[in-house]
Amino acid sequence: MRAARVNHRWRWLTGGAVALCLLAFLALIALLGWQGLSYFWPQPVTLFSVQLPGESASGSLRPQQPSETTPLQGDTRPPLSGETTLLLNTSQFSLLGEIAQSQKVTRQQLQESGARLPASLPSELTRLLINTGSREVGGTGFRSLLSSDILRQERPANLLVLQRRQGGVAFGWFDGLLEKGQPLTAVNMQHTLQQRINQSRERQAQVDKIRRVSMARLNNELEQLAAQRQRLQKAEGYSAQTDSILLADSAELKRQFSQRTQLRNDLNRENDSTELILRDVSGQQHRIPLSQILAAWYPNAMSIGAKWQHFGWQIWHFVSNPPGEGPGNGGVFPAIFGTILMVLLMSVVVMPLGVVAAIWLHEYAGNSLLTRLVRIAVINLAGVPSIVYGVFGLGFFVWMMGGSIDRLFFSTSLPNPTFGTPGLLWASLTLALLTLPVVIVATEEGLSRIPASLRQGSLALGATQAETLWHITLPMAVPAMLTGLILSVARAAGETAPLMLVGVAKMVPELPLDSVFPFLHLDRKFMHLGFQIYDLAFQSPDAQADRPLVFATALLLVLIILALNLLAMILRHRLRERYRALMN
Repeated sequence: MRAARVNHRWRWLTGGAVALCLLAFLALIALLGWQGLSYFWPQPVTLFSVQLPGESASGSLRPQQPSETTPLQGDTRPPLSGETTLLLNTSQFSLLGEIAQSQKVTRQQLQESGARLPASLPSELTRLLINTGSREVGGTGFRSLLSSDILRQERPANLLVLQRRQGGVAFGWFDGLLEKGQPLTAVNMQHTLQQRINQSRERQAQVDKIRRVSMARLNNELEQLAAQRQRLQKAEGYSAQTDSILLADSAELKRQFSQRTQLRNDLNRENDSTELILRDVSGQQHRIPLSQILAAWYPNAMSIGAKWQHFGWQIWHFVSNPPGEGPGNGGVFPAIFGTILMVLLMSVVVMPLGVVAAIWLHEYAGNSLLTRLVRIAVINLAGVPSIVYGVFGLGFFVWMMGGSIDRLFFSTSLPNPTFGTPGLLWASLTLALLTLPVVIVATEEGLSRIPASLRQGSLALGATQAETLWHITLPMAVPAMLTGLILSVARAAGETAPLMLVGVAKMVPELPLDSVFPFLHLDRKFMHLGFQIYDLAFQSPDAQADRPLVFATALLLVLIILALNLLAMILRHRLRERYRALMN
């Protein structure tokens, strides 16, 4: 009876621990989702009338000297006549932006921070963090305001928000379109604006396709032709006729490349020929080329359905587009692609090595001193810091193996390295080495749970040890192998420190997989979601604006790992059910 009560307590204790872990995971997902997905929801834009306190020698309010303003990104001309300039340092001005954060602060906290406050202020105030969107002014798009400084706030329905390729968002009023410097008129200018933005995006997609496919293929053929000519010049029997043929082929490829370049330049000029006139809160007008605009919307006039549609489009843009010209702009598709491709290559490498090592340790090596030492070494390798694996990968894989491959097979490209530089192949091998102990331990545990009677019965029926291993032991150990795969994927997908040494990059012009032979380029650098999170959080010039993207990218990384793990768990469950009768 006492033993039953003890078992009952342990059952509740283990169940409570599992529930606590599940709640912690759900809380993590909820936090990442709330902080990250709110970035894509169209927030209302508020127009503030602000009066800041400023004291003269007699104690009266006085305006401060105006400061110069910086034009918005894409404004390439001087202000129009009659335009006014925003005076951010005067005692009274207007401010336009989204409320990013609101918090209660006390008068004492403000005084301890060094702020000079009038005696008439209450003991508790509300401090607002306003996203003004203009990163070009002061290098940041945020401004802090106290509720006591706000005279009036309103949300005009005709306020326009622009999502730009560089410089973040911009707020203002839509004052028209210019096409080749001439005003563009239409019955519905807002509808015309959306049409022109869609056309600009389509032309930009054509430009990207020309650069990634046509120009990349021609450039690759030119490089191969130059390498062929160099090899033939070193060989015997090289004639002037052969040289003229190669030069003619090269000239034809250069002509085609020039045509693609001209087509790309024409599309870019056509994209830049249409400009949007945006009037800011001070009344100053700015010309912004439509090629720099990703989207435009009126958040204060949008219905719930329109907001959900915009929310879905923003998420799709985030996960399907390449990064923009600055931190936090554009999408993370190259990082998603690089993360999944690296994990797949790592799995292809680590699973055979781990399974073979586990089979040797459990089925053939016995329980000798050497085997025990090997097991201790494998377990200790699992505790080595990941940055140590990165240093090893840089020294052994990149410098030693990559340098040797370049000298043997790519000597014509030297001193420019081909494989003797960090890339996708070396990153995958480094992470395979990092996760190898996990696969070995999990596979060996699965082999040890297989009843010995099954092996003995197979041997008694005349099967060899290799046939028993292949037809009986390994199929029943597949669920354990997949457990090792799940653990290795979960660890490898989130590693960042070793990748910074062996292949990851902040920005890469091309994906490792494209339409140019050999299609999968293992020597190229790649982007990774973990490094993207690090870069947005610590290397961004405007970390406050990019902070929601840190949570969104982290949520995306967790969901990718969860999806890969669920796929392996479903396969493991089906295989476990298939061999359950034999195990019992």
